[in-house]
Amino acid sequence: MRKLRNKELNRLTVDQYKSTQKTPIVVVLDNIRSCNNIGSVFRTSDALLIEKIYLCGITATPPNNEIRKTALDAEKSVEWEYFENTEDVVKKLQTEGYKVYAIEQVENSISLPDYNPAPGEKPALVFGNEVKGVKQSVVNSCDGSIEIPQFGIKHSFNISVSAGIVLWDVFQKITRSE
Repeated sequence: MRKLRNKELNRLTVDQYKSTQKTPIVVVLDNIRSCNNIGSVFRTSDALLIEKIYLCGITATPPNNEIRKTALDAEKSVEWEYFENTEDVVKKLQTEGYKVYAIEQVENSISLPDYNPAPGEKPALVFGNEVKGVKQSVVNSCDGSIEIPQFGIKHSFNISVSAGIVLWDVFQKITRSE
């Protein structure tokens, strides 16, 4: 086996990326404090052609050198928008036909392996603060909650790891059904 060189990967330019059809998944970041986590979510979203990221509350926004360190310029390709209030984004997305899910451990959550989006469903996935998770008021306004099964003593993943796990899983389920 030989590692491929960057020029062999057929990467899109930013302009090509912006004109490429996106995966109908939206990400909402609810009060993420670490710019490294924000940048990682941008990078994962770029890799999976995620439609848009909403940055809410204390979540930093580009341009930001700390975000860029982990995003590696994905903050330039992935569409994003800032909202002060996460609940406002949830309501906006619901009126636009998205089904909004908090990625959180709550009563009656859907286990990620059991989540199967209905044909044509447009999921919006809300990821929460590194310490407090998704705010309860945001959970209350969502259509449901998806939980990543965990089996150790910590019962939590870093937000960027959670985003990677959930986005890959939902991406696979949506693109297989298309």
